[in-house]
Amino acid sequence: MVLFSLSSTRGVTSFFLCSSSNLSILNKGVKEVSLRAFDKKNLVTKSPESLLKGKELSWEIYNHTICDCCKVGDIDRAMTLLARMEASGLHPNLISYTHLIEALGSIGRTLEAEAVFQEMICCGFKPRVNLYNVLLRVFLKKGLLGGAVKVLDVMDDLGICRNQETYEVLLDYYVNAGRLEDTWGIINEMRRKRFQLSSFVYSKIIGLYRDNGMWKKAMGIVEEIREMGMSLDKQIYNSIIDTFGKYGDLDEALEVFEKMRQEGLRPDITTWNSLIRWHCKVGDLSKALELFTQMLEQGLYPDPKIFITIISCLGEQGKWDVIKKNFETMKYRGYKKSGAIYAVLVDIYGQYGKFADAEECISALKSEGVQLSASIFCVLANAYAQQGLCEQTLKVLQLMEAEGIEPNIIMLNVLINAFGITGRHMEALSIYDQMKESGISPDVVTYSTLMKAYIRARKFDKVPEIYKQMEYAGCTPDRKAREMLQAALMVLEQRPYMY
Repeated sequence: MVLFSLSSTRGVTSFFLCSSSNLSILNKGVKEVSLRAFDKKNLVTKSPESLLKGKELSWEIYNHTICDCCKVGDIDRAMTLLARMEASGLHPNLISYTHLIEALGSIGRTLEAEAVFQEMICCGFKPRVNLYNVLLRVFLKKGLLGGAVKVLDVMDDLGICRNQETYEVLLDYYVNAGRLEDTWGIINEMRRKRFQLSSFVYSKIIGLYRDNGMWKKAMGIVEEIREMGMSLDKQIYNSIIDTFGKYGDLDEALEVFEKMRQEGLRPDITTWNSLIRWHCKVGDLSKALELFTQMLEQGLYPDPKIFITIISCLGEQGKWDVIKKNFETMKYRGYKKSGAIYAVLVDIYGQYGKFADAEECISALKSEGVQLSASIFCVLANAYAQQGLCEQTLKVLQLMEAEGIEPNIIMLNVLINAFGITGRHMEALSIYDQMKESGISPDVVTYSTLMKAYIRARKFDKVPEIYKQMEYAGCTPDRKAREMLQAALMVLEQRPYMY
């Protein structure tokens, strides 16, 4: 019996549930196994190299070695072992299946992860909610919302209740994708079912308010947390720092940053991202570079999103020597894959030569062993958009979809900006309309970027309309939006427009 069948539409995996009559068959004679049911201490440690010598391996050694291969990232060898194990008439245990699904999902091999899950079901295992959460995370990591929804449908049909982790996985995706209504739907459902709102959930709520321009509500959540006596962890600190940074209060952001370190919390890549990005935003490039250097000294692997910020600031000032120096520093520290992304972005900004075509750029990253993600596609699209290369920006979106990754709000905002820069305001508006139709809630950046597109096209009468839509959606206009509104109104006052 097959729980799922596979099909692919525009790179997005679709699931089809088995009939309800077959579900009853599935539950007969099924093995209910906990993820901790197998004691690793009883396994015999064996070097994977011995597997190449044609020796007959025991069931225990197969499972142990598959898990080891997954842990060190050697997923190809793990899959080879799986095939050999099955050829011998054996099947992995639940722990091995779980490691395989997680490892395949972590490198974007979603179809294979699903196939392993399906095989596990056919072998008679009845996974508990934790394994469904793993599969859910695998799909959402690649932006495959349709596949994730079908996983949830299967859980409901089999009577498997969602737990705290299930809701937090969904919440994380919806917030990052800009799906405001879906996010509040999850939070309200958690409250109805009396799940505790953890620091993770509160940090997401703060981020949600922040990204939609609701500054006062974001800080109100911080006060609510303090009144509850909940200690601030790294996630909440990061949300607070980013909120202060977004609204230009960098002194407060740095104070929170220092307090975070005084309390023994080590800043992660998200912390450094926020501080570097917002210092670049206000033009304090020296402080941004100082923070970037500190981050490297901490041994943290740089995020590609930092590169786009630093390159654009340095490029605007013509400081290509500083860009080159930072690139050399990263290569010296062994950040080869980040260096590859960095070099491509420098090429886009400064040369317009070797990687003038988006497809060549993606191929170059793949050849360097860089694992493509929504974040990397957004970074590359933004690089093309800033140069007014609208067709290449659109091509990045098409390549992203071809990889089976659902475009998120960041990518769609980048595309609106690309059309706006090239004066194609009607196409920018069509992206905005598509966002709303697909359930993605526009944020402050969306509205501001669309206002800018209308100003570039000299359609000043449309700017107040977009501003009103932003307020109606509950977004608090930022300084840039207010300035654009004032500029548009001044032009309109000087023109004999008849409404």
